[in-house]
Amino acid sequence: MRLIPLVTAIAVSAGLYFLVLQREDLFAFARGEAAAEAAQTDTGTPAEEAEAAPAAEKRVGVVVKRSEARPLDSAVILRGQTQAARQVEVRAETTSTVLSEPLRKGTQVKAGDLLCELDPGTRLAAHQEAQARLLEARARTPEAEAKLEEANARLKEATINLTAAEKLSQEGYASETRLAAARAAERTAVAGIAAAQGGLETSRAGIESALALVASTSKEIDRLRITAPFDGLLESDTAEIGSLMQPGSLCATVIQLDTIKVVGFVPETEVNRVHLGALAGAELANGARVQGEVTFVSRSADPTTRTFEVEITVDNPDLKIRDGQTADIVISAEGTKAHLLPQSALTLNNDGRLGVRIVREDQTAGFVLVSLLRDTAEGVWVSGLPEKADVIVVGQDFVTEGVPVAPTYQEAMQ
Repeated sequence: MRLIPLVTAIAVSAGLYFLVLQREDLFAFARGEAAAEAAQTDTGTPAEEAEAAPAAEKRVGVVVKRSEARPLDSAVILRGQTQAARQVEVRAETTSTVLSEPLRKGTQVKAGDLLCELDPGTRLAAHQEAQARLLEARARTPEAEAKLEEANARLKEATINLTAAEKLSQEGYASETRLAAARAAERTAVAGIAAAQGGLETSRAGIESALALVASTSKEIDRLRITAPFDGLLESDTAEIGSLMQPGSLCATVIQLDTIKVVGFVPETEVNRVHLGALAGAELANGARVQGEVTFVSRSADPTTRTFEVEITVDNPDLKIRDGQTADIVISAEGTKAHLLPQSALTLNNDGRLGVRIVREDQTAGFVLVSLLRDTAEGVWVSGLPEKADVIVVGQDFVTEGVPVAPTYQEAMQ
């Protein structure tokens, strides 16, 4: 009765031995492979097998795609939106109440059209007073000029009398009193000229002051009429009648849409391919297509996205294009060659720089820096690789520079 457990223990021990220590031979036996056949296929010596086995074990299996550079179309593709060529919030510059009936948003206006008319109040009276002061100041000027001429004449007369008195006094025909009186008269004439000149300058200053006051009151009256600065559409109602307007109060918002801009942001990897004057097209969200040309390329990158603003000017005579519509932008540019790879093939090196792992001619892994040109549904287009390259698409994160690899080509698997 004790023989059966002993036999069972021996059978279990033998099974564990073959399963653990002779697993390969056991699997070969299960597949029906003979040991003799395995020996016939092995042509190397035992020493060579011992050297080859560790080398084969060290190679990392990877999946490789044979990639060849292909021409990438010459367009730079962006995503952006439409923007009005001009948009202005027209605001009041003075304080008063609105007298005019409001214009409703959507109204077409021309440059100079009245948007808001304000109550003049006492401004007209102030303007008339300023004009009266100007007339009064101008009337005083001839009188001041006449006084100056009279003073000049008196000085001339006094100078002649003084000269005569000095000659007579030298010859003994005039007394010292007469000479002193002549000198006093000459000084009085000089003082009269100074007074007349002061009066003339005062008169002229009064004219300048009156002119400034007239200009100020005239400008204040002009501010009572708030007009459209250019041809466009009202984006908001104008101020309601009776509304109190103060400096900075909004009268209306005017936008110009007969010429419209399509604004997008180009990545720094492609900004040098976009030039002023380049032809461009855009497809709006509603399916409409428009054409124009690049009129602005920013020289300063957005600090957050590191992209550069690009503006395309498009004619919009029928006003079908609205402000703020989403647009897919295509800008013509010089073509280039690139590789189309799966996005998963991209990886980073130890410095955090973008690139891909490739298989070199000596069957070792290498790293090549690449630049991302375009992201599509089929994959990513990159530049920086040679014309032909064996790119590791599976297992690239498990190898580093110089590691031996055992490549399996994707084309063969398919």
